[in-house]
Amino acid sequence: MAPPAAGAADPGTAPPVMVRGLRFRYAAAGRDALVDVHLTVGRGERCLLIGRNGAGKTTLLRVLAGRHLVPGDVVRVLGRPAFHDPSLASRVVFLGGRFPFDVDVTVAEILDRAAGVDDARRERLVKLLGVERDWHMDRVSDGQRRRVQLLLGLLRPAEVLLLDEVMTDLDLVARADLLAFLREESAGRGAAILYATHILEEVEEWATGVALMEEGRLLEHRAMGEVAGPLTQFALGFLRRSS
Repeated sequence: MAPPAAGAADPGTAPPVMVRGLRFRYAAAGRDALVDVHLTVGRGERCLLIGRNGAGKTTLLRVLAGRHLVPGDVVRVLGRPAFHDPSLASRVVFLGGRFPFDVDVTVAEILDRAAGVDDARRERLVKLLGVERDWHMDRVSDGQRRRVQLLLGLLRPAEVLLLDEVMTDLDLVARADLLAFLREESAGRGAAILYATHILEEVEEWATGVALMEEGRLLEHRAMGEVAGPLTQFALGFLRRSS
């Protein structure tokens, strides 16, 4: 195993997410998608990522998930370079966006092929998400497809969870149950969670911190205890002042 890069934190003690001066632009884009982003998320933290559509939330999550080439000393996950270290694939989970799994296969068949999964964890998630084993993936609704995506993504414990609007298609009960499960993952196992969402009312008591983004910049990152008043009011006021 290669030693950490000069000046980098020891992977054993480094925060799960550490971003320092990140700038990122998509090929052929007219402007940067992310501009001078600085962010640190520690073990067990549940950080909300809030901003308008196009603010850069999804791009930031994808960078942290290793989906885009960025300098290894700028974006580090679990003390490792996010893009360059393949060992992170089994320790970091990104959930969100389209889930184009539309072949004629049942959920039961998919689960049967998932090796090394804790039976109790699998059964709990199946029940929690309301997934039926006889669902055919080429015939499910958008909401059912999202439930299966979450089930498969959470089957194995991860140290970093990157969630992009994953509860939009879920009903009220499923959202509450999933938030409770994720709280256990962070509080009990120390998983760090970044959750980009527009649904704020249900997560105000769940989150430990909030990060506000606008036009590719991370404008503010503070603990929930430092947020004055309702979260929705705080976020709207801050984003309106920044525009």
